[in-house]
Amino acid sequence: MKYSKVTVHEQFKENPFVEKAIQDIRIVKKTQVIRPKNRDEIQMITSTDGEITGYTAFTRFIEVDEERFAKVYLSQFASFWELSRAAIRVFSYILSVLKPKQDSFIFKMDDCLGHTKYKHKKDVLSGLGNLIECNIIARSNYDWEYFINPLVVFNGDRVAFTKMYVKKKKDKEKSDTNQLDLFQQEALELSEQNYKDIG
Repeated sequence: MKYSKVTVHEQFKENPFVEKAIQDIRIVKKTQVIRPKNRDEIQMITSTDGEITGYTAFTRFIEVDEERFAKVYLSQFASFWELSRAAIRVFSYILSVLKPKQDSFIFKMDDCLGHTKYKHKKDVLSGLGNLIECNIIARSNYDWEYFINPLVVFNGDRVAFTKMYVKKKKDKEKSDTNQLDLFQQEALELSEQNYKDIG
């Protein structure tokens, strides 16, 4: 088995797969019919001759991910073709520790060794390296944390996750802009003060 080294791969501060996921996740609108639980609240629609032609119901439109209930997405299944046996075993461990609505997971070597039944860390590290090469996971800035590719695997509703991610990013950009404005204002006040001191 070819050894695939983990440490040669780039480390990321944020999930490198999310931007593509935002573009690629197919969102469809579905109609959800809501019927009152109490039969007395249901209104009948009748024709002029008194024949019942229908009943009233409330409807709402909801956005759903077409592949919402899958954990591993068939459209990205080709990612698994190049996986070694070690990578498949390590991936099985990753699935067992994925938390709902999270795009990262904490990797614990001892737990992974127990799950995969490997005796040597080298086998697990090789599996991790192979998963990184196939763009299923990515390294974070911390040795014990990895990002997952939500286009390949995700535990939860990817629509809600991507919307939350976009909002968080917009809020961060807005916060950074406000901070920049504050620094610019302080710099302007300092330069005005220096000008007065000179004058």
